[in-house]
Amino acid sequence: MTDINQPSLFGEELTTEAAVPTTEVPAAIWEQDVAKRALDELFLLTRQYKSSKAYYELLRFITCFRFYSLYNAMLIHVQMPGATFVAPPKRWLKDYGRQIRAGARPLVILQPKGPVMFVFDVGDTEPTGDALPLPPEVEKPFEVRKGHIGDELEMVIENAKRDGIRTRESHEGAQHAGSIRVVSGHLKNSQPFQLGIDSHRKPTFIDVPIRYDLLVNGNLSREARYATLVHELAHLYCGHLSTPNDEWWPDRCGLNHNAREFEAESVTYLVCCRAGINNPSEQYLSNYLEKEKQVPSISFNCVMKSAALIETMSRRRMNPRKQKNKDKT
Repeated sequence: MTDINQPSLFGEELTTEAAVPTTEVPAAIWEQDVAKRALDELFLLTRQYKSSKAYYELLRFITCFRFYSLYNAMLIHVQMPGATFVAPPKRWLKDYGRQIRAGARPLVILQPKGPVMFVFDVGDTEPTGDALPLPPEVEKPFEVRKGHIGDELEMVIENAKRDGIRTRESHEGAQHAGSIRVVSGHLKNSQPFQLGIDSHRKPTFIDVPIRYDLLVNGNLSREARYATLVHELAHLYCGHLSTPNDEWWPDRCGLNHNAREFEAESVTYLVCCRAGINNPSEQYLSNYLEKEKQVPSISFNCVMKSAALIETMSRRRMNPRKQKNKDKT
């Protein structure tokens, strides 16, 4: 993946760090507001995941729990790092013919459209007379899959339009995967974003100003193009290129290069691995683990929110952003 602050096929990037005091850049200001980043307190107070090894193991753990949201997967790891496959009691009994052992430890996760629900790890279950052999995702949750991308590629490109992202393909060498940049104010145009289908079964559109240009190497495979899109969108949604509206994603301009790339690679690793796609982010994180003992000063909250958003963008058509007075454009 390319560094957002390096010259790209578009020309010079517009996100180079300004020569201003570090305490005045948006990233530093955002860091001071602890209320916005409850997850980050896990790093700051407990330091549980500050080591590179612990952080990498956390990400690897989250990617294996594809049946649960990113946040629920993390909640499971916080409570039981050695968990391999979890499910509520009813599912264990109905789908696998297994019952919960006496004295088993319940794990608390968030429930859709409700407060919380309790789940149990496979190690806290035992077979009944109707038990079936456990499937591969239970017995071997860390099995590596190559995977193939489906409609997710086109879906994420279409949904990105609602944030003013214009995605285009180039045909460059294999060493250039993609890049993203802010469009200069006087060069802005607009592009249509589909609202839905009207009563005559015709699609309806609205025009959204183009704020960002995202370039992807068209010579890459669909899977590699998808991983590139995820990486570049991660830079945007983690706030590395500022924001048109603070309610959409934070403004964290001024974050150092290592933190920016580590956050973007973390998002790419989470999204792609949970989709069953091998990608270079795993090698990046693995190499970092070998060289550095400590994780850079990142926002795990931004990593998780960005990954969750991109996952949603890959699965279903999204509604337009609500335009408010806080918009900076």
